[in-house]
Amino acid sequence: MIPDFKEENAGYSLPEAIREAKRCLHCKVPGCKKGCPISNDIPDWIAQLAKGNFGNAMSIINRRSNLPAICGRVCGHERQCEGHCVLARKGEAIHIGMLERFVADFDSEAQWCHEDIPEKSRGRVAVIGSGPAGLTIAGDLSRQGFAVEIFEMEAEPGGMLKFGIPEYRLPKHVVTREITKIENLGVSIHLNTTIGQDYTIDDLFAAGFDAIFMGTGTGVPKRLDIPGIDHPGVRQAIRFLRRVGLYESGYIRREEVVIGPGDKVAVIGCGNTAMDAARTALRMGAAEVTVIYHRGPERMSALKAEYDDAVKEGVRFLWNTSVTDIRGGEGTRLQQVTIQNDEVTTIMPLDRLVLAVGSVPAARIVSTTEGIDVDERGYVLTRDNPYGMTTRRGVFAGGDVTNRPATVVHAMQDAKNVAEGIARYIDAVKLMEAIR
Repeated sequence: MIPDFKEENAGYSLPEAIREAKRCLHCKVPGCKKGCPISNDIPDWIAQLAKGNFGNAMSIINRRSNLPAICGRVCGHERQCEGHCVLARKGEAIHIGMLERFVADFDSEAQWCHEDIPEKSRGRVAVIGSGPAGLTIAGDLSRQGFAVEIFEMEAEPGGMLKFGIPEYRLPKHVVTREITKIENLGVSIHLNTTIGQDYTIDDLFAAGFDAIFMGTGTGVPKRLDIPGIDHPGVRQAIRFLRRVGLYESGYIRREEVVIGPGDKVAVIGCGNTAMDAARTALRMGAAEVTVIYHRGPERMSALKAEYDDAVKEGVRFLWNTSVTDIRGGEGTRLQQVTIQNDEVTTIMPLDRLVLAVGSVPAARIVSTTEGIDVDERGYVLTRDNPYGMTTRRGVFAGGDVTNRPATVVHAMQDAKNVAEGIARYIDAVKLMEAIR
């Protein structure tokens, strides 16, 4: 049976959530908080949840997280908060992700928690991109009294949260709901607006913004040096997933997704993106999906839970194997690839090949703006004081475009630090202006 795009986990019921919350030991030195990249006050809000104080639980979560319903679904809990839970030693870690998701979902449905919106008098900030880094910057700074406007090139906000993570892991309505909460803080979002094309960084400064944040992610896939790699039957994972997201949202036709019923598909790479691409290919009707990885399973970067789910759905894995040659067939279809395992070379019939080997930033903004330096791979260079500021005064960057984070929550962690840097910078500039 071909799996569908419905969210796989139904989440906790109210009695289940309360029961799970009551298992928390409320450690004096909570390992779960140390394991959380954004230092969420996990024992505190779990204690409130256990007592049925849902509004208090949500208020505590809001202090550190702008996207709890998203983090509760897609964070690497097994390596972070839950992996550091003292009960994990017995294999009985508190299911923190499920509890966070429950609180966030319950609050959205009941509209229990209402935040005070501060007067926007500290300055104006432009945020380029509405992925996890951009949304975190917007939420944090808006809560601190800054007027924030987001500029997004797509027709919907959310970035990779909306068009990069499959629906079965992160439903689009959940992303929309979290973004609406940020808009309710007073954040404005401009859609179908590409900075570096419609407007430049200089245009934004001329419009009166005190600081600008670049949270544009990495949109240009890395390239592998394999003969035949430029054949149209070879697709990049991030672009494949984006096309599926656009198709599900009604922006493109089914045939524009390319991978379809009966296709034999292989995915190169073994991170979470590779798992998403492989499982999504099955949902688009692929007859066979094989993940090809040049190392062993102990070296894969994908979460074990994601790997286990892929195996359950029928994805095959070839370990310590590399693709050495790609042969094209008619039109956009491949004919075969040559794979090598140790010293054994094999011909593998194939229709489509998906590359999940990482990506680098696009140069659209940097090429239209003077003074923003990048490294040899195109990642934006930033400083530590004020944290996140580029070599162009007043322009900050964070998230994937700086090559620091690797997951949604790590992008949020980096963005929270940049938000502090932006606030310090604007306050200092305005103080100097007042002294003159």
